[in-house]
Amino acid sequence: MEPNAVENIAVVIQLSVAPVFLLAGIAGMLNVLSIRLGRVVDRARIVEARLMSEPQSGHISTLQEETSGLWKRIRLVNWSLRLFVCAALLVCLVIVTLFLAELARMNLSDAIAAQFICAMTLMIGGLLLFLFEVSVSTSRIRRGIVEILDTDE
Repeated sequence: MEPNAVENIAVVIQLSVAPVFLLAGIAGMLNVLSIRLGRVVDRARIVEARLMSEPQSGHISTLQEETSGLWKRIRLVNWSLRLFVCAALLVCLVIVTLFLAELARMNLSDAIAAQFICAMTLMIGGLLLFLFEVSVSTSRIRRGIVEILDTDE
């Protein structure tokens, strides 16, 4: 390799550091979402088991409502995970494209920009779904607390 080629590759490596940090951030979000999904699935299994063995018809509707809310949360987290994984794949593609552009001596800046914009759009979607799932979760908790306080009076 020529000295100039080594310098060019070094510049590409420097350019790819920012997307690598972005991948680390996405990995953190995937970790949070995976843990959240596991907890919601565990809770859904518990509620569904209680639903099958519940003798009081008054409690069945409450358990069915909770099950419905839990499955809504599962879908939201699942889609958020999917969007973040797709964003991570696009960020990886950005890094690969940076290196291919340098090695092939081609101007792929439009493709790199488009991939990065798509990755950011997917991350925005994933974050919005995460925010919505948290809202569903907290509203259900709030509703449960109100129901408990109303029955105590």
